[in-house]
Amino acid sequence: MGFRGTARLTTALALAGSALLAGVVLFATPAPVVAEEAVIPVTGNGKSSGLPVPRFVSLKSNKVNVRRGPSTDQAIVWVFSRAGLPVEVIAEFENWRRVRDSEGADGWVFHSLLSGRRTVLVSPWSKSQQGPVSIPLHDRQSAGSSVVAQLQPGVIGDLVECDGKWCELAVGSYSGYVQQKKLWGVYRDEKIE
Repeated sequence: MGFRGTARLTTALALAGSALLAGVVLFATPAPVVAEEAVIPVTGNGKSSGLPVPRFVSLKSNKVNVRRGPSTDQAIVWVFSRAGLPVEVIAEFENWRRVRDSEGADGWVFHSLLSGRRTVLVSPWSKSQQGPVSIPLHDRQSAGSSVVAQLQPGVIGDLVECDGKWCELAVGSYSGYVQQKKLWGVYRDEKIE
């Protein structure tokens, strides 16, 4: 092999080495994950289910694994342990749903562990306040109406209907109305019949 052949081989090896090094640099360093990254829901229908995304659903089971990605090969990042808990579906991939809880944490759940049954959390953001905080369950859609029960923050209620301002709930053996803005699991001004 003459000088030209050696030069071509040296150049080819140098380029291959550079490409390999670039590949190592590109693939060896994972992209940084920022905790404040917000998942921005795209309004529309999910490609897998044909249902609206985002939407609220509830957990079917007392044990629901939440994974880092949409596969059983992905790590379990936490476990929900409260059947009926409302979560928001913010993305879909095949049989997996990316859900977000009332605290803003999100991860992937297998679709069969979710129910279309609508539930709400009563004022979950009030749990961190000092002193007893309760939300009145009224007998009618009026703040001046009689109070049927006082609901503690974090109580789960079954959603019956909402008019955009008030929601009718069933909580245990009680039923009545709560101002919609005091509930998590229903969108502002959403109407449910």
